[in-house]
Amino acid sequence: MGKYAKEKWYLDHVERMVAKHGDFPPPWIYAENSHPCSIGWRMGGGETHVMAFGEWWEQEGKSFDERIAYFRKWPAPPRWCGWMADAIWNLEPWESEQEFDYSDYFSQLKTLGFEGTEDYESDLENEDYD
Repeated sequence: MGKYAKEKWYLDHVERMVAKHGDFPPPWIYAENSHPCSIGWRMGGGETHVMAFGEWWEQEGKSFDERIAYFRKWPAPPRWCGWMADAIWNLEPWESEQEFDYSDYFSQLKTLGFEGTEDYESDLENEDYD
């Protein structure tokens, strides 16, 4: 069992999200006009959501096919494609000492029918998001 699985804040957040959405939503559903590098994911409600998502994702133990089905249900905006790839393949790009190259993963996402990977960089650089 994960680090937070039995803590009240975690259980309460998962329960609220599942009641509202029918499943635990990814960050871009929780905060629709958000940017993955926003400070809002490192404090407050966004931080709680990302921490709870990580715990929930680990607890679910989804197979590769189940992960793909989950993200088909919740299509990611281009700026979130890297985050989605991280979740699908259990990547940890923050552990790399050099800039992480998503190109192979984005090719696989495209083959699987996901759109937006070609707009990832330009959308990520767009400053019009919260």
